[in-house]
Parts: sequence; structure tokens; C-alpha cells
Amino acid sequence: MRHLLLSLTLFLGVLLTAASAATAQIDLKTPGAQSLLYVGSGRHQPLLVGLGGSEGGNAWASKHWQPTRDQLVADGYAFLALGYFEAQGTPLLLDRISLDTVYAAIKAATRHPQINGRKIALVGGSRGADLALLLASRYPDIQCVVSIVGSHVAFPGNTNHFTTSAWSYRGQPLPFVPVNEAAVPFLIKGDLRATFAAMLTDTAAVRQSRIPVENIRGAVLLVSATQDEVCPSTPMAEQMLAQLTRAGFRYPRKHLAIAGGHAEPLKHFDKIIRFLHTNFPAH
Repeated sequence: MRHLLLSLTLFLGVLLTAASAATAQIDLKTPGAQSLLYVGSGRHQPLLVGLGGSEGGNAWASKHWQPTRDQLVADGYAFLALGYFEAQGTPLLLDRISLDTVYAAIKAATRHPQINGRKIALVGGSRGADLALLLASRYPDIQCVVSIVGSHVAFPGNTNHFTTSAWSYRGQPLPFVPVNEAAVPFLIKGDLRATFAAMLTDTAAVRQSRIPVENIRGAVLLVSATQDEVCPSTPMAEQMLAQLTRAGFRYPRKHLAIAGGHAEPLKHFDKIIRFLHTNFPAH
């Protein structure tokens, strides 16, 4: 009987340890951004920040991503699910979203006593990938970026007129590649990939709106979809990789081109986690 009780005690201890790895979410109440933080039981946890795309809201706080969040927390990371538009307390539209506001929310999370504020990584999908690249290229304390079907330039906001930038920095809208005359027929038909491809023929705007990824001070993983129906994510990732190579980028960099459509890379998150373990380890 004593052996049985001891075994049950040890078993319960294992269950409690596993359960403690992913605590209840903490709402940080950050101005202009919804910041939901998940921390484990350890100290000095590196911070991973999840940024959703044009669907708005706070995708990384959803039940769909809970197994991935729980795995990352169990691996020793703290996880911040950050909503920057169409979430509680955020702008209604993806329109001139302030990089400063998003960065301030990230810094608020680093003040949690269990988080190592000197270790920050960003994981963004689609427009969230653009945001991650823009942030990391401007704030040097971000040490790792994962861009999932991201862009090498800034694009317009998601408004009914497409005449404003999606992003702003220090109170000013960032330059963006506009919807040009060549893109309009494709936009009317709902062919998003052809719309973006036509917009990218505006070489002057592309030069002005280019994201300076060579300024990132840490590892970069670019994940693209070879049959992307939304945007030319593989050619855009290749452009960014070429930028890094030309600049003599000294940090790890990798491009994973996944066969499939815009959402396909999300089915291969194991590859992203391996990259994080290698280039942004929790321990």
C-alpha cells in the first residue's frame, strides 16, 4: 500500500508539474494593443511574441493555437499573444498601426518578473509577419524573427480606399507600395496574388517602401508558400534573403519554401520550433 501511495504521489507530481508549465493568461492591459501573456514556472524565460495577420483580433490567443502555445511554454518560453487591430482596446482597421504602440506592449511584457527582458523573439503570419520584420528592423533588442508568408515591403492598410499605409512609426505613416492602375482589374476580380504582383511593378515605390531587414540584430527565418494564392510570398522571401546576403548579414538566416497555399506553412510549425530551439534557445 505504501508503494502504491508513493507511486500515486509521484504520478500526481508529474501531472502538476506539466500543468504548471502553462499558466492562465495574464491580460497586461496595454494601451492600444491587446496583450495576453502566458508564462511557465521557471525564471528568466525568453519572450516569444505572436502576431496575427489581416484577420484581425488576437489569433495566437485562440483555442486553435493553444497546443502550440502550451508546447512553447513547456519548452521554457513565455508567450505573448498580441492583437494590434480589431481586438479589445485596439484600432478597428489595419490602418497606420503604430509600431511604437506595439513595441511598448512588448516591453510591458518584459517587465514580468519571470521574463528575461533581454531575450525577445517575434513570430508573425502574413501581415503580422510584415509587422514583425518592421519592428525588428527598428528595435535592436529583438533578437529573433520568424516571418511566415511575409512581405519585403510595406503595403497599404486594409481600408475601403487603400490609400493609406498599414503602418506608422513615431507618429508618421511609413512609405508603402500603392495600388496602381495595373493592379485595379485584378483587385476587382478578387485575384489578390495578381494584385500584389502588379503593385510590385512600381519599382520606385518598392525601393522607398522596402523593409530594411539587414538592420535586424538576430536570427531570421523566412517561411513562404510556393503556391501562395494571396501574395507572392516565395519571391518576396527570396528578395529579403538577397538583401541580407548583400549586406553581409552576420546572424543565422534561413528561407523555408513550403509547397502549398498561403496557409500551408502553418501546418509545418515543427520546423519553426526547431529553428527557435537552435537559434533562440530557452535555456
